[in-house]
Amino acid sequence: MDRVMSGDRPTGPLHLGHYFGTLHNRVLLQRDGAELTVLIADYQVLTDRDAARDLPGHVEGLVLDYLAAGIDPSTTIVAHSALPALNQLLLPFLSLVSVSELERNPTVKDEIAQSRRAVNGVMFTYPAHQAADILFGKSTLVPVGQDQLPHLELTRTIARRFNDRYAPVFPVPEALLSAAPLLLGTDGTKMSKSRGNAIAIGASPDETARLIRGAKTDAERHITYRPDTRPEVSSLVLLAALCLDRDPESVAADVGSGGAAALKNVVVDAVNAYFAPIRARRASYAADRGFVRGILRAGAQRAGAVAEATLAEVRTAMGMAY
Repeated sequence: MDRVMSGDRPTGPLHLGHYFGTLHNRVLLQRDGAELTVLIADYQVLTDRDAARDLPGHVEGLVLDYLAAGIDPSTTIVAHSALPALNQLLLPFLSLVSVSELERNPTVKDEIAQSRRAVNGVMFTYPAHQAADILFGKSTLVPVGQDQLPHLELTRTIARRFNDRYAPVFPVPEALLSAAPLLLGTDGTKMSKSRGNAIAIGASPDETARLIRGAKTDAERHITYRPDTRPEVSSLVLLAALCLDRDPESVAADVGSGGAAALKNVVVDAVNAYFAPIRARRASYAADRGFVRGILRAGAQRAGAVAEATLAEVRTAMGMAY
């Protein structure tokens, strides 16, 4: 049985890009029998901001999004700040990588290039912290997008170096590349919480309609699916196709000369119909916040025992089990 680790930073609600990009795939993996751990990377919020604002609300919001999408409530869902043993793995892992390797990590590299202020020290630990997130439960499979491959490769490097230097404690996890296509945000760039261009999974039907009708398109009236030359229109067509379980070409052909307004009406109807049961489940779970917090407590207890056992193996392998 594959042990699958996935997770998100609690910086805001998950959006339609998350759902079709990774979240739905996690549900399918779980249904196929994979042992799934979902880790909420709350400490990692501090890598690129001064403070973790409204963190309890964002953490609980992620749990609601997971449950609404179909993640089983018995799944281990845990915030990694609740796992001291996981975070203690960071120290030996940092000893296995060089500063230059950390600096070459795309996330660290981009933050250094784009930051208008000093980059904090936590940012440099980000790749090794991700390795601890993945390896504490000895995960064998990690769902990632193409942009996350360098992170996973450093995790694989850390696992191999630890095993070679001390003892074979960790599996070397494999990437499970998502075949999900990229959904653009309402401004025509990658859908992102930080860019304010996303449609949240839990958005109301009216808010969803408003955001979609305000989405960027182009001046050509006839609707076609050409992602390379008409990215904004094609992303809307794709979103409707994903919700309708149809080929995007056929969705575009149906709209034809109806133009952007007709296309957006199709997208609004498709998204609201698809997400209606998901939103209903989310509202039902949101009415019982005690249940949500209980899931986090149970996840911390289960994952904590796993992390403690892994840390004990690590200390023994390193000759530190005094």
